[in-house]
Amino acid sequence: MMDLLSKDKAVAKLSLKNPIHFLALGFGSGLAAKAPGTFGTIAAIPVFLLMAPLSLPWYIGLTIFSVLIGFYICDKAAKDMGVHDHGAIVWDEIAGLLITMIAAPAGWQWLLAGFILFRFFDILKPWPIRWLDAKVHGGFGIMIDDVLAGIFSLICLQVAAYYLI
Repeated sequence: MMDLLSKDKAVAKLSLKNPIHFLALGFGSGLAAKAPGTFGTIAAIPVFLLMAPLSLPWYIGLTIFSVLIGFYICDKAAKDMGVHDHGAIVWDEIAGLLITMIAAPAGWQWLLAGFILFRFFDILKPWPIRWLDAKVHGGFGIMIDDVLAGIFSLICLQVAAYYLI
């Protein structure tokens, strides 16, 4: 990981000792040399598992908080790097998976399904996700495509749960 910190000039401007950078980099998962978004989503799994036992209002409240604070976290990290939406910034993936898993049925199968759905929508970026990703900038722009991918994934997961349970 430290090797990537020194190789990428934009990432080298960040420090894992800085709490904003640490969160923006998904606890360091965004420093993965390949597929940092996938690793950022993997880093969201323990966060989800910590939040899963909470009541639905608390879970939703913390998820909304992760999105709102994400606007700042992603914006600050992008400005510090001098690059808009650098791949190493993965807080948006963490918030996106948390959105996906709102009111999801318990079980590893549902977590896996949510993970796959979120990665599908985040990578494929169907309209309007792709349009937002291209047109909206700053911390809001970094977050909004993953928020929408999370909402699309949430809907698909809830429809699947409705018909399968």
